[in-house]
Amino acid sequence: MNHPPTRTCLACLVAATLLPPCVHAEPASAQGEIARVEVIGIAPLPGLGIERDLLPYPVQLVTSKALRKAGGDNLAEFMTRNLTGVNANEVSGSPFQNDVTFRGFRASPVLGSAQGISVYLDGVRVNEAFGDVVNWDMLPEAAIGSVLLVPGANPLYGLNTLGGALAFNTKSGISHPGGEAGLSFSDRGRRRADLAHGWHGDGGWHSFVGATWFDDTGWRDHSNGHLGNLLLKIGRSQQDTDWSLALLGGRSRLRGNGLLPDSLYGDDRHAVYTHPDTTRNRLGQGTLNVTHRLSPDSEVTATAYLRNSRRDTVNGDLSEAYDDYVEDCEDGFDDDGAALDASGCGFTRAEGAALHPGVLNTTSTRQQGRGISAAFSTRRGGDRFDAGITFDYSKSDYAQFEQEAFISSTREVIGDPGEEREPDASVTGSSRALGVYVAASRALSPATQLTASARLNRARVDNTLTNERGLQPAESFTYTRLNPSLGFTHQLGAGTTVFANIAQGNRVPTVIELGCADPDNPCRLPVGLQADPYLKQVIARTLEAGVRGRLEGGRYVVSLHRTSNRDDILFLSAPSRQGYFANVERTRHQGLDATLTQQFGRLEVRLAYSYLQAQYDADDELFTGARNVQVRRGTRLAGLPRHSGKLTLDWKAGARTDVGLDLQAASSLVTQGNEDGLVEDPEPGEEPERADWRVRGHVLVSLRASYRPAPGWELFARVNNLFDRRYETFGAVAPDLFPQGRLLAPHEGPVDAAHARFVAPGAPRSIVAGLRYTF
Repeated sequence: MNHPPTRTCLACLVAATLLPPCVHAEPASAQGEIARVEVIGIAPLPGLGIERDLLPYPVQLVTSKALRKAGGDNLAEFMTRNLTGVNANEVSGSPFQNDVTFRGFRASPVLGSAQGISVYLDGVRVNEAFGDVVNWDMLPEAAIGSVLLVPGANPLYGLNTLGGALAFNTKSGISHPGGEAGLSFSDRGRRRADLAHGWHGDGGWHSFVGATWFDDTGWRDHSNGHLGNLLLKIGRSQQDTDWSLALLGGRSRLRGNGLLPDSLYGDDRHAVYTHPDTTRNRLGQGTLNVTHRLSPDSEVTATAYLRNSRRDTVNGDLSEAYDDYVEDCEDGFDDDGAALDASGCGFTRAEGAALHPGVLNTTSTRQQGRGISAAFSTRRGGDRFDAGITFDYSKSDYAQFEQEAFISSTREVIGDPGEEREPDASVTGSSRALGVYVAASRALSPATQLTASARLNRARVDNTLTNERGLQPAESFTYTRLNPSLGFTHQLGAGTTVFANIAQGNRVPTVIELGCADPDNPCRLPVGLQADPYLKQVIARTLEAGVRGRLEGGRYVVSLHRTSNRDDILFLSAPSRQGYFANVERTRHQGLDATLTQQFGRLEVRLAYSYLQAQYDADDELFTGARNVQVRRGTRLAGLPRHSGKLTLDWKAGARTDVGLDLQAASSLVTQGNEDGLVEDPEPGEEPERADWRVRGHVLVSLRASYRPAPGWELFARVNNLFDRRYETFGAVAPDLFPQGRLLAPHEGPVDAAHARFVAPGAPRSIVAGLRYTF
């Protein structure tokens, strides 16, 4: 039952305009208990918010207090351990470059991945315009005040919200006064320092600074990395108007050396297949937020931002000239008829050791973005109304280059100093996205709340490609879609509420997808730009229903969900064994999420379980980088566990000591390229070779503890993967040209390039210890 707002409630709603969401306390009940009511923002921009129990879908909220318990984890690792339905594919091997999945939809830093989650920082969308990628290393983790995960195709969160939205909100001098400094070390060579300080003074002035420094030698070979980012914020809060200006800067150099074949992984999980694989990111962003309260129950919010990012990558791989190399070594003569030395096969060093032909692929991406948004929210009794408008503009310049190289005995790809870096393809383009939305919530009765919203998205993408065929004609595509949602909540009594919601969202094709969408001009996976014919926008529809409630000392939520994607964009096969992006008819993600939180004296227990059916909903042929896969309706999507569970125990062992346990469990994954159970593409008339190359499930246990020896001081420690379990988080089929990691020259015998399973190794046991001081 709704209660009339008190002065305490109104004060918290005003604070929500600075840093949503917030929690405020209702008056004490007759039993002396204090009921807690969480107010959640319903859109990326700050607003008056709505009580969490009135939302027709389940949201997950994490505060800075919970983030502090992570004990050295980064945001992606924390979400994987603690949020229901969230998992990770460690495809790159770098802790800041994981694919984060929620209900089977991805937020990934890998260019070419099918993205399905929108990500916001203080109301600014941080999915990069070129590819919708998310650079986790550029989020200011020391300054994060809250994390909100919204499920489904919620239209209020704009483009790319197919499976959900992540909203990160930073701290301010008002919400987080005082300072905090932390330093941690790992036995695996990981070092991290965080600093945060908030201040507010006379006249409503406030400021905040948050900085993170990270350095890692990497638990895998040749996988060291480092990053640094800084957030500065200044603002002023007056009677009717609040404003803040935030400046964010960051740069990183990360190495993630990808998947490992079973033949090499079985001997050494620390190994890499080929290297280097380096990504350098730089970011500069400025954000201005202004909130003006028209009355205690109405306000207007506006946000403007400028964003500039750079991304440079270097990837070593086998050259396409490898087939010529094999033929030359087999017949003993090069293309000019000259005899070859059998020991070198045409690729020699001074010491005469054989070197395989390789290639250094480099890319350069420059992006500039700017935008403005405004929102109005008001509340009258049990009714509320929100409306807003957003406009985002971005310009992208992307280029990729190749340099002939050799592969050393350690599988390092070394550029040939006698060869220049040659341009391969490039694109310049821009995108404009306009969104207009409205949302309304009305109390039909003291127990029933109806919520409806709609958003009109209009986007235009302009591209100009340059490839081996020269400069291509400029192309322009415009996409328009009206996305509605409708939901209700009904209180059954005794703290139990049922809810249901239906919603629609869309995403438009990215430049990388439009640049590789012609079956007559295919490209390499995952990058390569050849042509940009029209692709349809993806339409996602989510239906969700469930029940939530309060228990004595706890709460629970259970929900059934189904999201159907129409005209999903996937990478299909071309006759040349390369591929292209195209629309497929349908994919479907459906399942169940359940969460229980319960307090038993000094012990808090959190249990989460997810069941997910992520599958193709139509027949098609996919190109996976190694082979063509015939999928049928019901074929599972690769890399996603059907069952996953999480158990968290927090025990207050004493006035100064806390102890915790985290357990993660995931069932087996389908390996990419083995979705149909085959290893190779069958030849006409031959029996296809079958194999079950699924990635097995796993259970991981981690321990953590903290001790406060004196006011303000805290010692913390964490043991990850306590039992040193060997596990994998992703699998893909590819030809293994280096059996057992050995470079096999053709003169030594036939080169075995049979397809093998490659996996993403999970991290072994590690110990993290640190010191935190709060002042």
